[in-house]
Amino acid sequence: MGFQALVSQYALSYPVSFTIATLLLAYAVYRSVAQPDPLLVLPCPPNAPSIGGHVPGILDPSRSPHLHDRFVKQYGRNIRLQGLHPWESRLLPLDPVSLAHIFKNHVVYEKPWQSRRLITSLIGCGMLAAEGHVHKRQRRVATPAFSLQNMRALVPLVFNKGEELKDRWKEMMEQHAAETGGKAGMGLKLDVCHWISRATFDVIGLAAFDYQFNAIQDETNELFCAYKDMFETAISQSTNLFSIISIYFPIWDKIFPSERSRAVAQGQETINRVASKLVQEKKTEIREGEEAGKLFGGKDLLSLMLKSNMAVDLPESQRISDADILHNINTFMFAGSDTTSLALTWTLLLLAKHPFIQTRLRAELRAAPPPDRTSDDSVLEHYNELAALPLLNNVCRESLRLVPPVHSSLRIAVADDVIPTSTPVVGADGIARDSFNIRRGTYVYLPVEGMNLDKDTWGDTAWQFIPDRWDDLPEAVASLPGLYSNLLTFSAGPRVRIRLNLHRTCQQPPSS
Repeated sequence: MGFQALVSQYALSYPVSFTIATLLLAYAVYRSVAQPDPLLVLPCPPNAPSIGGHVPGILDPSRSPHLHDRFVKQYGRNIRLQGLHPWESRLLPLDPVSLAHIFKNHVVYEKPWQSRRLITSLIGCGMLAAEGHVHKRQRRVATPAFSLQNMRALVPLVFNKGEELKDRWKEMMEQHAAETGGKAGMGLKLDVCHWISRATFDVIGLAAFDYQFNAIQDETNELFCAYKDMFETAISQSTNLFSIISIYFPIWDKIFPSERSRAVAQGQETINRVASKLVQEKKTEIREGEEAGKLFGGKDLLSLMLKSNMAVDLPESQRISDADILHNINTFMFAGSDTTSLALTWTLLLLAKHPFIQTRLRAELRAAPPPDRTSDDSVLEHYNELAALPLLNNVCRESLRLVPPVHSSLRIAVADDVIPTSTPVVGADGIARDSFNIRRGTYVYLPVEGMNLDKDTWGDTAWQFIPDRWDDLPEAVASLPGLYSNLLTFSAGPRVRIRLNLHRTCQQPPSS
């Protein structure tokens, strides 16, 4: 049977499928011929797999540093990648000027709807998922809560939880030594990441809700278990085929509920029940304080956001719902727990692998006299001293540079745009350009790790842990966009101003 006969037979047997396939093919041809992709002028690494393209490689931390380095050397700093199929082009900008433009124009470059739907299905539409006027309204309510003064007021809380974790570990080691008789080779093994995660939940619980998870002492609190189980299940199955299907077809989870969907639903039920009660209690306390002529002194983010949202000078049209406030508290829990514990765990591991630096840092820290744990003023004074320690700052910066908790991020252009470059881009047509066009609907990778490990910027030792590099940085570092110390670890652009205040809490000493 000839090809035409096969097509005719298929069309007669499956008219709907044939019509859809024909329309998709016609659209692909139209886009390729009538509206050629402007990214085609950029160089593209060859021999990408037909399905998946370059995507798996640049998202794999074990391969991406080598790919980034090779791509820059062979193709320049703005590279066209093949997306999930041969007809999809994606942009990988490793050019500081191009990246700065993309971060600055956050209205043009948004999170893809798939990412936002996944985030919203877990923690609601808080500032991590919201875009446009929704994000602007939420941000306006949240910004006062993240002032430097409010953030610094949380320093004693963080310090006390750190001390509690230290005491808990010391207690476990003493108990283990008593049980084993202190025999050689019988030392206690601790899952550092797990324990730091428990401490981080305690800190964020108090800072966000004024709620005591008490996770350092035990893991039985129902709200803690709900957050932990929901996050761990969702993240562990984020690349599962059926999870991906449910993003495009949400009804799938209702018809065929998975372990992930059941865990998320159960966690959300607990969170909504317990946290919603906390929201109402806080609102009642604030109203009663106003009626009594007393200022409500809650320092947690929930209290501060509620006060901001209830302020008399805030127009009704600019207020957000109680659900939105809860979504943003969930966002802080989600975005701040594992990222913080991972960053601290990697820092400790890097110090363990570099004992000479560890010894120097220990000497620097021990030179600072310990504070009176019962006095917040003493703790703040101690924090002032720690913030000024040069090696401690260098170690933190170097760890965040070398192993950023967020490997990369994805954006989509929601409008046609022109992206500038730091040096002329020589396209596939041989023409040098100072900018290039990108059309609406194009995906853009934001290579956090790629810029943090760029050898042209940081030198040949860019992939090594060398805290002392921060005492004499290459001039090229100053050209990098970044919220903190020219690193992309904390992102960049106008949408991260709240994150800037959060970081300044750890970076700058409080005023006396």
